[in-house]
Amino acid sequence: MVRAEAVQLNFSKFHGLVPAVIQHHQTREVLMVGFMNEEAWAATRQKGLVTFWSRERKTLWTKGETSGNVLRVKRIWTDCDDDTLLIEVDPAGPVCHTGNQSCFFREIGDD
Repeated sequence: MVRAEAVQLNFSKFHGLVPAVIQHHQTREVLMVGFMNEEAWAATRQKGLVTFWSRERKTLWTKGETSGNVLRVKRIWTDCDDDTLLIEVDPAGPVCHTGNQSCFFREIGDD
């Protein structure tokens, strides 16, 4: 395992952002996907709470800042190109704004 201090994330490939896949640390369920810029990455590491860059509002937002359903960081992984994150979290409640545990609750079937 590589120590986090040795990792330099590559923010240059996607307009200054890296995708962050958020996974429940116990169940391994994928809860959501968000994007981080360098400031959101630093805030996440500093606070221990997942912080994203809102591409729509053009501002930082810590997941759960209004609902209380924060995502407490347990472990962080990066892919082989250092341009995507997998963040294992302990969620304080439902993750999706719809009230569902995960944002991935709709299966696309063969219609």
